[in-house]
Amino acid sequence: MTFSHLITRFHAVLLVLIGSVLTLGGAWFIELVLGVKPCHLCLIGRVPHYIGIPVAALALIANQSSVSLRMGRAMLALLAIVFLVGTGIAAYHSGVEFGIFTGPTDCTGAIEKAADLQDFLKQLQTVKVIRCDEVAMRIFGLSLASWNAVISLGLAVVAAFGATLKKA
Repeated sequence: MTFSHLITRFHAVLLVLIGSVLTLGGAWFIELVLGVKPCHLCLIGRVPHYIGIPVAALALIANQSSVSLRMGRAMLALLAIVFLVGTGIAAYHSGVEFGIFTGPTDCTGAIEKAADLQDFLKQLQTVKVIRCDEVAMRIFGLSLASWNAVISLGLAVVAAFGATLKKA
């Protein structure tokens, strides 16, 4: 008996849905409870989860309907693509943190020099930049962006595997 005999498309979609909800929940917990503010790239890295959750919810429904079995497989394939994109975004963000890639100018690099002290004080009052090239928090040695890359890749693999299953 192989692993594919034990899991159905429904299980795969459910795993992707739960994984994505927990990932976003964790991000919100870290932001709202622990006070670690997300940078610009962190917010972009959440977008595949915002897209994936409703698609996965619809895929759950489609995989339970005999009329929509083909649609359920297509939605799993779409989820695989969404989370591959998420993996790319998170890997890019990790690369920015490690100094491999140049990040967006609005959250990386040197801060502009003020012309005088008054200008500098005004900048301090009006600008609070959360840097994309600095790791705000590590869990088991990996930055949050790196964890997002690992999780997104795992979700993409599960979704792609689920799309190949014959059992709804």
